[in-house]
Amino acid sequence: MTRSNSENHQTKTDLANGIWHACDILRRDNNCGGIMEYVEHLAWLLFLKFLDDQEDEWETQARINKREYYRILKGKFRWREWAKKDWPAEDLIRFVNGDLIPHLVNLQGDPVRDTIRGVFSERNVIVCASGYNLKDVLQIIDKINFHNRDDVFTASQVYEDLLRRLGSENRMAGEFYTPRPVVRFMVDLIDPQIGETVYDPACGSCGFLAQAYERMKKKEQSIEDNEVLQQKTFFGQEKKAVPALLGALNLVLHGVTAPKVYRRNTLEENIRQVNERFDIVLTNPPFGGTEGRHIQENFPIQSNATELLFVQHIMKKLKAPDGARCGMVVPEGTLFRGGAFADVKRDLLEQLNLHTIVSLPPGTFAPYSDVKTALLFFQRPGPTRETWYYELPLPEGLKKFSKGGPIQDEHFAEPRELWQAWDAYRRGRNAKPEATERSWIVTADDIKARGYDLTARNPNRREGEQLPSPMEIVASLMEKEREILSIIEELDDLLTNSQSGGRS
Repeated sequence: MTRSNSENHQTKTDLANGIWHACDILRRDNNCGGIMEYVEHLAWLLFLKFLDDQEDEWETQARINKREYYRILKGKFRWREWAKKDWPAEDLIRFVNGDLIPHLVNLQGDPVRDTIRGVFSERNVIVCASGYNLKDVLQIIDKINFHNRDDVFTASQVYEDLLRRLGSENRMAGEFYTPRPVVRFMVDLIDPQIGETVYDPACGSCGFLAQAYERMKKKEQSIEDNEVLQQKTFFGQEKKAVPALLGALNLVLHGVTAPKVYRRNTLEENIRQVNERFDIVLTNPPFGGTEGRHIQENFPIQSNATELLFVQHIMKKLKAPDGARCGMVVPEGTLFRGGAFADVKRDLLEQLNLHTIVSLPPGTFAPYSDVKTALLFFQRPGPTRETWYYELPLPEGLKKFSKGGPIQDEHFAEPRELWQAWDAYRRGRNAKPEATERSWIVTADDIKARGYDLTARNPNRREGEQLPSPMEIVASLMEKEREILSIIEELDDLLTNSQSGGRS
């Protein structure tokens, strides 16, 4: 038994090392110099190898049930036909660019084919400049057996680590990668159930959807449950092509065969005409960006701040029945800003139950952002009567989280425990929990009295802790600078439109 375990461990290690070696090969290719390029290239190759192994399983199941199965990729487009072939290097590149990718872009007719088309369409797919490099990478990926759960687990772990590195090394990539301890905490509090739909309107690398699946599949008890999870549960939208690819593959590696991840600008939907709604929303929408007037017109309360538009979008996308709920990340400015922000927060408190706010410390999203953030949890029905706050502390001796000292699951141990008592109280199962050093309860009337300012002002801080730390001051200044720039952009937009109207 010991020897067998050792051999299995060695196999996993070899597989992980092989994938990292494939990254090294791609990194030295002229078309894949940056981490974004080689991760993208690796992603679509892994996707096609997974699909080939999955089609083998579907074909076998059809044979057992005495049904005909028609492969999605067949003939020369089947993985084993082209990826295993000993091509001349130039011919391999010519086939991939001239035959394979155009074929994939034109697939249609069912959810799986639509998913494949979505992965490869509307963008220039990164392909090695060197056929020799591509051949070496294909040999490594071909060794992955997606019928073997150990191989799938190892590949998904390496891929998640790649996504983490992508977020750390490429500041632009940080917008679609949320630290996994934050994701797991949010999913735990939302607690999705089989039969509920889960939606991320800015899904990026699909960390929320993948973690929701990991939690939900533990509750799977039948073939019907499996079919529901595979076909009717997970929905994501992503504005940019590469994150949409990376997210779709992330879901595939976690076990969702045909994820419904669509490349589109979520904010282009007019929320006055929403048709599709969901039981659960889990998301970390982009903040710091701006949207033009044509996008703002899709919302009753207009602003060019993307985070404010996403809050309105989510409020409309939650299903009307009781229990539809959301967990989302927002910049701290969303909590304290007035004007249009106060109007949206008023609607949020009146229409839904904003029951929990968790204030995160500086550096939670380091290294790609030092903006201080918070987690909002709200659900139907409203209105809000009380909101439970928790102020997540930094570990002793640490001034901020950073790339070298990131936030971990253990840092959420206390809020997880305290929240259970708060949740039980909300459900009428026990008495109201007492305030602690880091947690307290605020009434909706108090929030209204201070102009819908949701800022986490801890009334229980010990003497000497009343003043914010230097890092908190820096984070707050950065946020306020961003707010000022946003206001200036809004004013410029208004003046430009006004002048245009005068000339016409």
